[in-house]
Amino acid sequence: MKQRKEPREDQGANLRRFEAAAATSSKEELAASTSQIDAGSVRWAQTGGQWLVTSRLVLADIVLACLVWLVASILQDAWGRWELSGIAIVGNVSNVFVWFGLRALLGLYPGYGLDQAEELRRQTYAVFSTLAIFAIFALAFRVGDSLSRLLLVLGFLSLLILAPLVRHFTKRGLMRAGVWGKPVVILGAGKAGAHLVRALRDEWHFGYRPVAVFDSNLAPVRGVLEGVPYGGTMTDAMDLARKRHIDTAVFAMPHTRRKHLIKFIEQAKRSFKYVIVIPNLAGVTNSAARSRNLAGTFGVEIEQNLLNPWALRAKRALDLLATVVGGAFILVFILAIFLLVWIESGRPVFYKDRRVGQHGRLFSCLKLRTMVPDAESILQQLLKEDADLREEYSKYHKLRHDPRVTRVGRFLRKTSLDELPQLWNVLRGEMSLVGPRPYLPRETGRIGSVQGEILRVPPGVTGPWQVSGRNQASFEDRVRMDAHYIHEWSVWLDLAILGRTVVTVFFGRGAF
Repeated sequence: MKQRKEPREDQGANLRRFEAAAATSSKEELAASTSQIDAGSVRWAQTGGQWLVTSRLVLADIVLACLVWLVASILQDAWGRWELSGIAIVGNVSNVFVWFGLRALLGLYPGYGLDQAEELRRQTYAVFSTLAIFAIFALAFRVGDSLSRLLLVLGFLSLLILAPLVRHFTKRGLMRAGVWGKPVVILGAGKAGAHLVRALRDEWHFGYRPVAVFDSNLAPVRGVLEGVPYGGTMTDAMDLARKRHIDTAVFAMPHTRRKHLIKFIEQAKRSFKYVIVIPNLAGVTNSAARSRNLAGTFGVEIEQNLLNPWALRAKRALDLLATVVGGAFILVFILAIFLLVWIESGRPVFYKDRRVGQHGRLFSCLKLRTMVPDAESILQQLLKEDADLREEYSKYHKLRHDPRVTRVGRFLRKTSLDELPQLWNVLRGEMSLVGPRPYLPRETGRIGSVQGEILRVPPGVTGPWQVSGRNQASFEDRVRMDAHYIHEWSVWLDLAILGRTVVTVFFGRGAF
């Protein structure tokens, strides 16, 4: 399949655009933009910057670890017959410091630039590595018989589950206090730069906070790009880096000619400690690509995880384990919801809809019924009579204020609990806990060129579009997010999305 070639940046056209933008932007506006940059940098310096953030994260982790081992010791003393020995106390204290040290070595303090999947992977490695080190020392010093197995299981399992949650809420508190994230500058004021600013702002946990945008040949209209002030040319960026101790620059010029880009990078390396370059590799995601040194020649290795049969087996094992264990815990809750639907609108309680599954096979997707009977014919009548509803349904394939939805149905949709019966589809292998959305047969024609990739895996009960915009996203945006998920897939990404799904369902954000 031939890929559409992206147009190169025309340096002459950029210069003309720069002159036109400069003509519409007064000196006072550009001066105001510069003062915004300086003010933001001053606030960053006054808050202590990275040291403040790191100290809060470290404190939260140490407090958590101490509480976990304290509670585990109390529980094992209450449930077991094992007395807490001096060796066990020394072991618990040692575990705290080893765990903390490994997290520091893995770059989790402060952990800027890590996506949620990579952050979760490193946190998990820290827990299991601490357990392995502790086991080795216990065997070497022959103190294994003096340690409580219950204490170890409770302690390490609690750290595995609670540490990501505590870190998330600590980062959120720092973000609300205005201190989370380090300042970065964006070099490039075109479409790529605008997209990058929006992405970094939406994914706040990533920890990159754009404070200024620079471009040698292009100035954004009125001196602002997506709310970030324009600071001038590349030379001005170097001056800002030296004055305000900003150490990271991101080149968002994927279509700039190679000779110009190399020149810009060489200039940036003199002032910035970290220089990130966005290459012209449309459709290739960060985690799917790795740099390779091919005998002195730079190369990019692109790995497709979903072509690895062991990766698919791991995904299926995760589905079965989480579904069986989680389903057992919420069985009573599912029965209560079942009863509420039956009381309000009678039978049938379940709604079956034909959806497109893995490799294009159709299957019956189960949901709790949230609409009145004969909902499809009512929908067709509504769309026939109301042009605004037709336009809304065409764009989102949903109606925000759907008159067909029952009272219980509104609650179920708000919390996405109407999708709980799809756990049965997961057990049958027709769906996965995490994956692309299950498309309707009539929607497949609109998926486009990525249809083959999206239908390679089972659709998911939850997925990237449910936790990133959910129903506010257009159909095209959902397809793009599903394709991005396929390219990025890993077990860690699935775990990260499951965690975000719990938060999204709990707060009921975005569903209708």
